[in-house]
Amino acid sequence: MKVLLKNGLLFTEGSFRPADLLAAEGRIVSIARGLEAAGAAVIDLHHAAVFPGFVDVHVHLREPGFSYKETIHTGTRAAARGGYTHVCAMPNLDPVPDSLEALNVQREIIARDALVHVHPYGSLTRGERGEELADMAAMAPYAAGFSDDGRGVQSGEMMRSAMLEAKRLGKIVAAHCEDNSLLRGGYIHDGDYARTHGHRGICSESEWGQIARDLRLAEETGVKYHVCHISTKESVALIREAKARGVDVTSETGPHYLVFCDEDLQEDGRFKMNPPIRSREDRAALIEGVLDGTIDMIATDHAPHSAGEKSWGLEKSAMGVVGLETAFPAVYTHLVKPGVLSMARLMELLNGNAARRFGYGTPLAEGQPADLTVFDLDRPFTVDPEQFQSMGRATPFAGMELYGVCLLTMADGKIVWREDGV
Repeated sequence: MKVLLKNGLLFTEGSFRPADLLAAEGRIVSIARGLEAAGAAVIDLHHAAVFPGFVDVHVHLREPGFSYKETIHTGTRAAARGGYTHVCAMPNLDPVPDSLEALNVQREIIARDALVHVHPYGSLTRGERGEELADMAAMAPYAAGFSDDGRGVQSGEMMRSAMLEAKRLGKIVAAHCEDNSLLRGGYIHDGDYARTHGHRGICSESEWGQIARDLRLAEETGVKYHVCHISTKESVALIREAKARGVDVTSETGPHYLVFCDEDLQEDGRFKMNPPIRSREDRAALIEGVLDGTIDMIATDHAPHSAGEKSWGLEKSAMGVVGLETAFPAVYTHLVKPGVLSMARLMELLNGNAARRFGYGTPLAEGQPADLTVFDLDRPFTVDPEQFQSMGRATPFAGMELYGVCLLTMADGKIVWREDGV
């Protein structure tokens, strides 16, 4: 199939330039002004922005095991609508992908149902229980990396063993850092909102304390270490210092941590996730980390749950919010449009750095896979979860006006999302 995108504003080499783009046989054939192509499907973009397809290294697609929350099909359709062409799927599933046999259950569903490229993680330990290493060697050729996401590995010795094995295999350890001994029944940030409203708080040290431990282990073992969903100012400082020492570490944060602080919380499950939205000072440190390169990627931690699981307020609702369909508009609206963050830096956070670290994602260039997305940056919309492609509906962005509507997404040259009227 040949597709000719006419009159686009292509974001390449750090800036926009007007051009047409021809895709055929899954690749970008030509980028130039005034292109024509016999037999091609022609789509006039009317000067909309064309970006390389976004990469999210941290999503939950819930299948196998929890398809009442999300499926590979619905999750990747949400990804396509959000401009994503590559996503890395976390392993807290049933069965947990702790062996090649278990991982293949997920891989078969991906091959059958995925609309964009899905790269599954294998677990670090059997059943994500932190007691025995998973069969990392068997999974390594097929895994994006290894993680016990949803749980911190409580034993430092177990994490050291996992890092040594990942180092031997040349794979990334992507760590959910959480010290269970410091949680004390908390479920939102241990800050002013929690104290004022009678909630039990999660202290910041439950995150940064385990990051500090893991950074020491990563320095010792030489593993490629990636810190998931950081939320505290101490985490930023620790990672910045480790990078300065030469530790092989990258990190991510989520759009909701960059936009909200605990002053914005409401008594609603759509504001509950793990780690929690933290203080104004934490948010400022995260933004600084994004700007100075301490934080390498923006990842959604897209974590859908059923309506019932999210209907019990802050205390009793399940942890997790959805994010694939709002990530780019949220960051664009709140950081790029006000001039805090450049578009070039945002593309590094959504594509370039993930490509360098994980190997997923490509630039807009001739000969590259036709993985791209098109946005109308001037078009506002109000976030309506009932219009989501994801089965999940819980988002702190509900009701907010954001800018940037995804008009079209292509993965391997196939149109996997197209807004009505485009």
